[in-house]
Amino acid sequence: MVLDVSKQPQLPTTNIIQPQLLAASTDWFEYRVKAYPHQTDYAGMVWHGTYLTWLEEARIEWLRSIGVDFADLVAVGCSMPVVELSIRYHLPISMGVEAVIKTRMVEMKGVRLNLENEVRSPDATILYTTAQVTLVTVDLEKGKVMRQLPPVMKDALEKVRG
Repeated sequence: MVLDVSKQPQLPTTNIIQPQLLAASTDWFEYRVKAYPHQTDYAGMVWHGTYLTWLEEARIEWLRSIGVDFADLVAVGCSMPVVELSIRYHLPISMGVEAVIKTRMVEMKGVRLNLENEVRSPDATILYTTAQVTLVTVDLEKGKVMRQLPPVMKDALEKVRG
């Protein structure tokens, strides 16, 4: 069997941060996933670490949806490491099950972004996981927290914040 990677999320580097706002909303951003065998434990349930990968994928796609390409941030020397993470597993996800990772920004304070996530069934009736993630922007060359967000990122996030 050949895996069709064209349907997988991609992070192409364009070397230009997109300044236009593609989606300005305080609503949830939704990112669909499916539990594959390699993401599960011996019992066929999604391994707890897989959720962290899904949260990161959703975060990167959320940024892209508001006009901030993460690969472009890295290309200009900026990273956004997770500095705080709280996750609660409500119900397990079985192999083959589809889910929606919901992401929204709840606070922007200086260079610190606080995001909220929910992992739900596609029809939103089942809550599998909730998470809170805090990110900061870091200058990759200096290895230090930046004093301010890159302008394009700040502008996009302020439009989302409203």
